[in-house]
Amino acid sequence: MKYRDLYLYGVEKLNNAGIAEAKLDARLLLEEVCHTSQSDMILYPDREVDDIQHDSYVNYIEKREQRIPLQQIIEKQEFMGLTFYVNENVLIPRQDTEILVEEAMKNLHDGMRILDVCTGSGCILISLLHYSNDCKGVGIDISKEALLVAQKNAKKLLPDGKEAVFYQGDLFEALPDTEKFDMIVSNPPYIRSDVIPTLEPEVASHEPVIALDGKEDGLFFYRRIIEQAGKYLCRDGMLFFEIGYDQAEAVSKLMTDKGFIEVNTLKDYAGLDRVVYGTYLPMDSL
Repeated sequence: MKYRDLYLYGVEKLNNAGIAEAKLDARLLLEEVCHTSQSDMILYPDREVDDIQHDSYVNYIEKREQRIPLQQIIEKQEFMGLTFYVNENVLIPRQDTEILVEEAMKNLHDGMRILDVCTGSGCILISLLHYSNDCKGVGIDISKEALLVAQKNAKKLLPDGKEAVFYQGDLFEALPDTEKFDMIVSNPPYIRSDVIPTLEPEVASHEPVIALDGKEDGLFFYRRIIEQAGKYLCRDGMLFFEIGYDQAEAVSKLMTDKGFIEVNTLKDYAGLDRVVYGTYLPMDSL
């Protein structure tokens, strides 16, 4: 089959499946299978696609028809200029999360120790380590399967001399009491339980519920992390959260009530509240 004809087959199938970005997804999947670029559609539309590539593409399209996310099908996602491995055991890194990383980087200095709570694919921690000097990083997650993904990404993306250590556990339980960090970052589960079934099938049915579900009001993990964070932060250490669009006020109050000062909110590219961060000042130092 010719290259363009195979692409049109994919577009038709995805359109019929109700995929909003049918043309884009059909093209990206074809480029992945054939190791081509966007310009090939213009320059070589009549090139013949071999049987192996044809069958692989049909298989990819069938998966996408089932609303499996494109990133899970091709097992990768771009984030902070890096290509991360992803699968069904981790949240797919999103552009909005780059706002958290970029703001954290503004406050990151050489030699700092960073803790990433609910690390998932490791995209936040690994990006911070990749673009910093002599920093040390620890990632924790309750999911063993997610940590396997994070470890694979760290091995692939961190230059020689930079290393991330990963622990399995429920939030801070895997850390020794003596551990101290200059910065804690987290994109915890924050979607209300009753909202999850209303999300797009790509999210509700194919991304791990354990990484989405913030319990009844979406604030369950913020409370737990903020309650314990001071124990693991150095004086003047900083805590950075990704939040849901309507959670800034609640998360900010939770932080100020537990000794955080200079608590700020950042908006995402759509103008919605997306990041809350602050500096830890122990109560006994006031």
